[in-house]
Amino acid sequence: MLVRTNLRILKIKLWSDQCFNVQRNLASWSSVAYAFNTKPSKVRSLKSQFLGERTGIFGYQELQEPYGFYLLKENAVGKADMLIREIKSPTRKRKMVRVFDELSDTLCKVADLAEFVRIAHPQERFSYAAKETSISISSFVEELNTNKELYDKLKYVTKNGDICSTDHIDNYIADLFLFDFEQSGIHLDQETRDKIVAFNDYILHVGSHFMSKTLAPRTVLKSQLPETIRNLFSGDGETIIVNDLYSDSKNELLREAAYKIFLYPDKQQEELLHELLAARQKLANLCGFSTYADRAVRGSMAGTPVFIHEFLRLLSEKIKPKADDDYSAMLEMKQKVNKNAKDIMPWDVAYLISKLKQREFAVDSSDYSPYFSLGACMDGLDYIFKSLYNVSLKVEDVIEGEIWHDDVRKISVVEREEVLGYIYCDFFERPQKPNQDCHFTIQGGRLCDDGTYQKPIVVLMLNLPNPSWSQPTLLTTGMLDNLFHEMGHAMHSMLARTSYQHVTGTRCSTDLAEVPSVLMEYFASDPRVVSKFAKHFKTGEVIPHHLVSKLQSCKKKFSACETQLQVFYAAFDQACHSNNFLNFSSTELLAQIQNLYYGLPHVPNTAWQLRFGHLVGYGAKYYSYLMSRAVASWIWHRYFKDDPFNQAAGTKYRNELLAHGGSKPPRKLVEDFLGTKMTPECLSDALLKDIDSEPIK
Repeated sequence: MLVRTNLRILKIKLWSDQCFNVQRNLASWSSVAYAFNTKPSKVRSLKSQFLGERTGIFGYQELQEPYGFYLLKENAVGKADMLIREIKSPTRKRKMVRVFDELSDTLCKVADLAEFVRIAHPQERFSYAAKETSISISSFVEELNTNKELYDKLKYVTKNGDICSTDHIDNYIADLFLFDFEQSGIHLDQETRDKIVAFNDYILHVGSHFMSKTLAPRTVLKSQLPETIRNLFSGDGETIIVNDLYSDSKNELLREAAYKIFLYPDKQQEELLHELLAARQKLANLCGFSTYADRAVRGSMAGTPVFIHEFLRLLSEKIKPKADDDYSAMLEMKQKVNKNAKDIMPWDVAYLISKLKQREFAVDSSDYSPYFSLGACMDGLDYIFKSLYNVSLKVEDVIEGEIWHDDVRKISVVEREEVLGYIYCDFFERPQKPNQDCHFTIQGGRLCDDGTYQKPIVVLMLNLPNPSWSQPTLLTTGMLDNLFHEMGHAMHSMLARTSYQHVTGTRCSTDLAEVPSVLMEYFASDPRVVSKFAKHFKTGEVIPHHLVSKLQSCKKKFSACETQLQVFYAAFDQACHSNNFLNFSSTELLAQIQNLYYGLPHVPNTAWQLRFGHLVGYGAKYYSYLMSRAVASWIWHRYFKDDPFNQAAGTKYRNELLAHGGSKPPRKLVEDFLGTKMTPECLSDALLKDIDSEPIK
């Protein structure tokens, strides 16, 4: 009894000492670090405490209760009807494009808010009301998209000029609105329009069914497997269940079996994929495009599938020798375990890369996490933004009812005491919360008629461990990358200063929208940046230099073969959305593309593409990952590699790229900023330079 009591006292003392060490560092934490390193307080703003002030979600008084969504919807539809009358009026006093943008803003503010609440709110009654509102607004928007009179009014202005004076930006935005109309085939005859609507509905339906099976587990008889690995899978009776690739298992036979079982062809899934691609092709043809890829990339940085194909071809040629070197290193390690090994197989890659990195760098996530408390990382972001843009992050009090969960923190982006916008940080995991890291625009920035600027409002959603009373949330290096990536999206929204919300911030082509977020990942691994904020959460010790150096080197290791894999994915996505898929089964097409673009051959009787959900979500835009990374690399090496805190470079980047959102053609925007013509050759060289560059000391 005495021993147990002493042990209990010792445990309490150790816990108390740990709390003391954390508390001792409170004095060195900024307000931002403190807000994100501690459990949320139930205390709200002074107005909430002493004046009893309440509000609803995001400050909408109507959203104190779920039925408020219906009020928001009715108000939005009422205002939309008024704006529609203004568009049709012969005595209109404002630019046509400005009225269209206000119409878009009126509906987007409710639709985007409702869609976020539907996904993220922990209370079913709120998420249900939001879902109903989202569906209702979407139906109303669909009616507007097929309103021929509105289209004709806009088309007349774009072809003949407006009654109000317009500039090149006004005209460009008007053309974008016009193209949005024509995506629904409004300029075509009624029979064709009806077919387009039907195909759009069918594509959504088939895509949903395809997605639902991409993660479905496979069940096989135990007798079909070698006895040595049967008990390594979960199962029941005579069957075993395979629900992933087991890519981190040290047992090569287990990895091989999982790969071949999980990726075994599925006839129904193959039919769904063919139906999806065939419907997209027919839709594109009805809309006047030769392929779906032509339709999908119009108005992007790439512009045409031909540009994308040339970029991927050049990158594939240039990266092959470097990827081959990566595979040689993997084979050498594999042969140390299996002397008879002749080749690297697809199921070996992830496992061998992990082992080779561990052997060379001898670190794991637990070495880094104590230095990457969430508060320290937020401080690092604040330091970067102050250095580059002269803006800072400020923690804001919230009014009772403003946030959907107590874990949410609200920060403002401030420049010389002026609030540029608000970021709601929904960072911590909780039951039923979607397991995704993403950026949501709740309200886009726009110049109002009275000369004021509508402040952007966004949400960043992550799934980080909750802080405890004795320890803040500690990030892995992967979590750090994700935080910086998503904050890149948020700052794109915050720093854009477009006249029109239709093109503000991330409301631009996918390949451009990813550039600011990918660029932030370079800052997340640069030793000069990381050493500014990474401090041990207990002792305040700055992260050791050898750890920072290893972090950057570890990220670069095997980047050639990883890039080659992305080239293969992108090339396959493009091939699926060209006419090529008509001549082959998707598995035949996959094997053909894999043998052209990837360093490892296709494994017979496997159909990886039937698990590739990005074919639904991206649809001819998967190349965006590589192209945005190429542009981000180009920007990093030209402007920030020598000095990641260069304010002159940051100001130029802010004013000449971020500020414009999507209000300029994407390729022209990048070319004007870089002062160079953007070609497939330049883009492939930018990625190669990234792989070849020496780590920063």
